[in-house]
Amino acid sequence: MAHAGIKTVILLSFVLAVGFLLIILSCALWANWLPLLVALTFVLAPLPNALSASCGGDEFSADYDGPGRSDIGRFITATIVVTGFAFPLVLAHSEVIRPGACVMSIAGGALVYGTILAYSATFKQEDSEFD
Repeated sequence: MAHAGIKTVILLSFVLAVGFLLIILSCALWANWLPLLVALTFVLAPLPNALSASCGGDEFSADYDGPGRSDIGRFITATIVVTGFAFPLVLAHSEVIRPGACVMSIAGGALVYGTILAYSATFKQEDSEFD
């Protein structure tokens, strides 16, 4: 089990707040609230991967379905992440949002998703065979 201190939690919460601030500013500065959907996609992105990892058994149990369950979780997660990056680009290309809002929304979304990944990697509990 990784031992993370209070400094790690503070740093991760600061980076997450900066990411959400960039996304909200990308909406508020140009008075168009469509880039706020990027925050929703990046918050929901790790969910399929986490669900597929938690509902499966190990290789020796009777309910093991092979690697398909984890692969589909990774595929859906990757699809949502690509959607989170592509959505502001499509909106900027179709001139629905400004290019500055697109850049701020992508940067904020990357910070939000990166923070979620860092949090899950930092506080991941390894199962010990002696517990």
